[in-house]
Amino acid sequence: MIPLLSLLLACGDSGEDSGSTDALCQDAPVVTWEYWGQGFLTESCQSCHASTSADRNGAPASVTFDTEAQVWTHRDAILATATGAEPTMPPRGGPSPDDRDLLEIWLRCWLEEP
Repeated sequence: MIPLLSLLLACGDSGEDSGSTDALCQDAPVVTWEYWGQGFLTESCQSCHASTSADRNGAPASVTFDTEAQVWTHRDAILATATGAEPTMPPRGGPSPDDRDLLEIWLRCWLEEP
């Protein structure tokens, strides 16, 4: 099995060109809210970005990831801050590079606007 990072690099996805997104998605694993996204967000994001979080650590109240629709609303910001070569979210590290790759695949290839 090819590591996800190698798959992304081989596709040359810059996130700016729909042709490269098509290449990324062509052989990408199926990643859904039910199968992967909800669990990932619960584990990696919702300590600050859940509507019920007791301490949001400065996260804006309007940025919550309780539902797939809320994730869609913030999709571009999530891609910009939690994927790529130098992710800044979460601020204390957290997800493995493979999980970040799956996040990008999910947001670019499988997340559908409600």
